[in-house]
Amino acid sequence: MIRKTLLISLLTFAVGFTAFADKGMWLPSLISSRMKDMRSKGFRLTAEDIYSINKASLKDAVVLFDGGCTGEIVSAEGLLLTNHHCGYGAIQSLSSVEHDYLTNGFWAMSRNEELPCKGLTVEMLVRMEEITDRLAAGEKAEEIIAAAEAEGKGYSASVEQMYYGNQQFLFVYKVFSDVRLVGTPPSSIGKFGGDTDNWIWPRHTGDFSVFRIYSSPDNEPAAYSSGNVPYRPARHFEISTAGVKEGDFTMIYGFPGNTQEYITSDAVDYIANVADPVCIALRTERLDIIRAAQERDPKVRIQYAAKHASIANAWKKWQGEVLGIKRLGTVDKKRAYEQRFVAENPDKAYLLDSLHAAYLRNTMPYHTRTLFIETLRAIELPQIVRFAMLTPDRERAALVAQNFYKNYDASIDRAIAQRMVAEFLRLAPEGGIPESLSQLVARYGGAEAYVDYLYDNSRFVSIEGFSTDAAADDAVAELVEAMTPLYELSVQYAYRNLSNVPDIERWYRPYVKALMEWDRDRAFFPDANLTLRVAYGKIAGYDYADGVYHRPQTTLEGIIEKDNPEIYDYDIPQSLRDIYACKQYGRWGVEIDGRRSVPVCFIATNHTTGGNSGSPVIDARGRLIGINFDRTWLSTMSDVEFDEEICRNIAVDIRYVLFTIDRVGGAGYLLDEMTLR
Repeated sequence: MIRKTLLISLLTFAVGFTAFADKGMWLPSLISSRMKDMRSKGFRLTAEDIYSINKASLKDAVVLFDGGCTGEIVSAEGLLLTNHHCGYGAIQSLSSVEHDYLTNGFWAMSRNEELPCKGLTVEMLVRMEEITDRLAAGEKAEEIIAAAEAEGKGYSASVEQMYYGNQQFLFVYKVFSDVRLVGTPPSSIGKFGGDTDNWIWPRHTGDFSVFRIYSSPDNEPAAYSSGNVPYRPARHFEISTAGVKEGDFTMIYGFPGNTQEYITSDAVDYIANVADPVCIALRTERLDIIRAAQERDPKVRIQYAAKHASIANAWKKWQGEVLGIKRLGTVDKKRAYEQRFVAENPDKAYLLDSLHAAYLRNTMPYHTRTLFIETLRAIELPQIVRFAMLTPDRERAALVAQNFYKNYDASIDRAIAQRMVAEFLRLAPEGGIPESLSQLVARYGGAEAYVDYLYDNSRFVSIEGFSTDAAADDAVAELVEAMTPLYELSVQYAYRNLSNVPDIERWYRPYVKALMEWDRDRAFFPDANLTLRVAYGKIAGYDYADGVYHRPQTTLEGIIEKDNPEIYDYDIPQSLRDIYACKQYGRWGVEIDGRRSVPVCFIATNHTTGGNSGSPVIDARGRLIGINFDRTWLSTMSDVEFDEEICRNIAVDIRYVLFTIDRVGGAGYLLDEMTLR
């Protein structure tokens, strides 16, 4: 009874305070505690409209897309919107030189033309349930999960920690594996601006793609079959074509992946002054090699498109994160907060002392793992050889090899390997380099010579030499064996953040509990962990620099100003140029700043992070107004500290999505199955 009372008290502290800032990622099942604040900012629906297990609610129209993004259902026939970059891997897998959907786009003009996406899944939340007391009473998480998964066809369940284990929740999902590509704009729209514009405002990217969920005839999850039919959702989003203006209420509904709101100054110092700078430098070297090869060969551009995008995304995010943390003085603010906590709670000082000691014990091995992942693990040849060595299933191995070599160029990998082997040897902390690896490199006269030997003598540089039988005798096998201690370290420290290492994290549970009991004026929300959350705010520009105000809306004029046929990322389709020249915008043309144009993107104050890509941005009445896809560069530190004055999420305006489908893609028939308001 005492434990239950304590948990209720913690929950009251966590969600009962009305924050004035547009900050926080709130559990939808507990959103009723935020309704007063949301209504004061313009929201017009109820908590039951957001989340309900008794009736259809907005949660039934939100999906976890491909395990790491969000999507939203926009028709009664399973039509799904997400980001172009979320669908990028599927689009790239379906592309070839002959059918280059990345460059040229793709639009199915009938259901029969929709393309199956092998391996792509979407997950819909059935329910979330707090089980803290059940676990405390002795129930096993595995038993709770098994019982939940037995409740329905295609069910999957997990138990997730909130507030570092002070609360535990069961999440039950329904998983659909027959997902088909319906449409995607060309990359010159969907990825307009490429890496140059990534994380930047003003933005003019039509970052969306269109899929459809298919089910068995009885509307249940089913493996791909020609007999499957479009899924009939319990709820789909209505779409507002009324537009947005500064000050309007907005809400994000999605699956944010990772925030670290409550980490100590030790952790922030490591991020800003050690990990991020090193990772930025290493990825810069890899990107330079890949980019040069892509510019030389159109085939390589397609092969390495998804890899380049994946490497560059975090690379640029980390740069903004470092700038933001230093601009806000987050390390010093954390230290001051910790000092105040200790001064007012001297009996709890041991918590911070214990955390500090745990960081000292674990930072070096964790950093070695990070370096390994960013250097040696980034070399592809050892990974495919190791896979062949460890995989007895020849049929599966052959299938993996086909996918691997489709997007592999040995000359690029060789150039990356020469740099990454040398960088690991240069940067690894004392004691972090396996002796066998040092001896191996020394035997061949250094990193460059050793790498040349490997690529000159390995059978695995092409699919013709791939063989599970030959892997153990290949030239690269010796390198794989030498890296064994690093693979083991990688498994031992396989945590997303340094603060999640168990030896460190175990101290966060009592520390965060103590903070919640002490700092009663603070709005405590659980860190993001790829579970469904609500964030809300408003459409708002911001002061970018002295005398420079960034307005919250961009238009088609901005695209035309950036258009450059000589630069791949800025070479828009001729059809879009023609539409602009003739001003043939159809119903999507609106008056903006005294001229008729098409809205493209907007920014708002919603608290977002990775995983929120593709999330629906909705208005005060729950109607879809945009698709979230990014943050501004000065916002990327919001995973650690959210600054309501400058943190902004970026969304593609739903009117630009509809305009592109209709006027550029010629697939206006898709709009007929949507509910436009």
